Amino acid sequence: MKLSDLRRVSVKKHLRIRFALSNGMECVVNEHGIAQVPALRAVPTFSLEDELAGVTRFLVEPATADEKTKIKATPRGYSRDEMAALTAAGPGAAAHDDHDD
Repeated sequence: MKLSDLRRVSVKKHLRIRFALSNGMECVVNEHGIAQVPALRAVPTFSLEDELAGVTRFLVEPATADEKTKIKATPRGYSRDEMAALTAAGPGAAAHDDHDD
């Protein structure tokens, strides 16, 4: 699983995906596919791709702007295997939806 896989699924399914980095910071891949480290204040000395390789837990939450939906939208924890399955399921379905008939 790569960072591009997380970006793709976050955009397609309108999700925010959070995971902890080894230095204690947190990375958030938002619903636009942008990976951010909110606590970062200088040029990073690490690679997000390398950090992702060691991540075992992910927190996934729907990215909603509707108050009615927010009540139902609760974050859910995913193991690395579950997240890999979620990202693997995305591209196959997305490839079918992306073409014009």
